[in-house]
Amino acid sequence: MARATVPPGIRCIQAFSRDNWYRGFTLVLTFLFYTSYHLSRKPISIVKSELHKNCSGTAGYGNASHRDNDTWCDWAPFDKPNYRMLFAALDNSFLVTYAIGMFLSGMFGERLPLRYYLTAGMLLSGLFTALFGFGFYWNIHNIWYYVVIQIANGLVQTTGWPAVVACVGNWFGKGKRGFIMGIWNSHTSVGNILGSLIAGVFVSSAWGLSFIVPGAIIAAMGIVCFFFLVEYPEDVGCTPPKHHDQREQEPLIRHGSMEEIFTSPSDAENEGTIFPSDQMGEPTAISFLGALKIPGVIEFSLCLLFAKLVSYTFLFWLPLYISSVAHLNPKAAGDISTLFDVGGIIGGILAGIISDYTGGRATTCWVMLIAAAPMLFLYNYIGKNGLPTIIGMLILCGALVNGPYALITTAVAADLGTHKCLKRNAKALSTVTAIIDGTGSIGAALGPLLAGLLTDWNKVFYMLIASDILACLLLSRLVYKEIRGCCGCSMRVRGFKEF
Repeated sequence: MARATVPPGIRCIQAFSRDNWYRGFTLVLTFLFYTSYHLSRKPISIVKSELHKNCSGTAGYGNASHRDNDTWCDWAPFDKPNYRMLFAALDNSFLVTYAIGMFLSGMFGERLPLRYYLTAGMLLSGLFTALFGFGFYWNIHNIWYYVVIQIANGLVQTTGWPAVVACVGNWFGKGKRGFIMGIWNSHTSVGNILGSLIAGVFVSSAWGLSFIVPGAIIAAMGIVCFFFLVEYPEDVGCTPPKHHDQREQEPLIRHGSMEEIFTSPSDAENEGTIFPSDQMGEPTAISFLGALKIPGVIEFSLCLLFAKLVSYTFLFWLPLYISSVAHLNPKAAGDISTLFDVGGIIGGILAGIISDYTGGRATTCWVMLIAAAPMLFLYNYIGKNGLPTIIGMLILCGALVNGPYALITTAVAADLGTHKCLKRNAKALSTVTAIIDGTGSIGAALGPLLAGLLTDWNKVFYMLIASDILACLLLSRLVYKEIRGCCGCSMRVRGFKEF
């Protein structure tokens, strides 16, 4: 009797090695973890338009007690004329604490087991997110309650980014890192989209659930993290990745690569001083100043400050802007605002693919940032002229704004955290990631604050355009070196062929 062939599905499973299955599993897990982090941050931007809205169109407006009072249905204390200042206070209570805590979080991430660190962070994030929502059911109208909750939540949310990037960096080497992390980094936009949709379901009926449900989700992901996350491939008998080309010690191997472009002769002379070792010769966790010495860290950190300023201003204020200029209800404005994050997914993947193909991380960021400036100007003037225009401009601006932000916080941070000056050791990855994202978080705090202080939406967009241009200028030196390295490579290849 003839034996049946192996089923196609089983052959597909066998085509992937044990290492690949573990890598894929880790990638999916960390994707879900950071999706839940952003999912729990998004509700505040959706609920703003419910906490303060024009009550003239609300049922009951015609009653004698409500007549000629456009704020009777608002949630105190956001029913006052200074409501935008109060919203800015809420945003910055979270963002300033997040920025400060991020610089410390990376160093903790280097010294603590990532599984425990992430689990504790997600459980506490779930608690504080839910407590904000309980203010609705407990009928709390004191601004300081919400400010304190935001401060605590901002601090515990810093556990997420350095830890997940370090974990992914432990499992994946440099090959196609931009493409892999471009797809993986869509968790930011997916989290924003899901957070907007979940919050939108409850915002008009019981806005407290807009926080409680996301809080429960991130807490549940914390439990999943405790039971399933594997920090290092060696822990389960898998092969660790190669973070550098085996021939990296030879000069001019890959012209225009991250290592070559960011390493000058003086950097090479000091390579051995950046990463400390203990008495047994084993590398120890890198210091804050040591991480700053890695070539390229300072430039990309400052660039991210302005890039993230733009991204987070949209994150916290876009639904309110759409509601104001397009005259939509809070749910509709929140739903449409998710298109900006759809564009962010596209932009992040494209940035990763292009930078992998060209080897020019800085140049890819520079081109997208310089293109974003006129698109933001255009969106401010035509972005409210009908639904098709709104959709198109949101997707385009989202791609150009979030593409560089996604590339810097993922592939660039991983490249720098495993730079060859660290002598093939990736223990600096969490600290480098925290420095880059922490500096960016300063911009994330400034953007929503300035948006709250500026009384005119036109001025807000001028601020965003100026920030994009400054981000471009900060990358100029690195872009010049990448282009010069690429031209040098072409000349050498041409000379070799002629020879």
